[in-house]
Amino acid sequence: MTDEPIPASKARLFDVRRIIGGLFVVYGLLVGAIGLFDSQEQIDKAQGVNINLWAGLAMLVLGALFLLWQWLRPAEVPSGGESAE
Repeated sequence: MTDEPIPASKARLFDVRRIIGGLFVVYGLLVGAIGLFDSQEQIDKAQGVNINLWAGLAMLVLGALFLLWQWLRPAEVPSGGESAE
């Protein structure tokens, strides 16, 4: 087995913060869009709160925070000189 160094771009591509942040942003956009077009009947079911809109906005903010965290503190690539035994 060869111990070739992993390029930094490949290591950062699958950073869990990017995946979680991206999913929260996508789901936040979908749920928020549904919240924009909710009928009054659906809002009344939630005791007068447009819960889809608020949940979508919360997911957007959380996803943006994850992506901001990933951008401000990128993943460090391990040096690869140490063996895990």
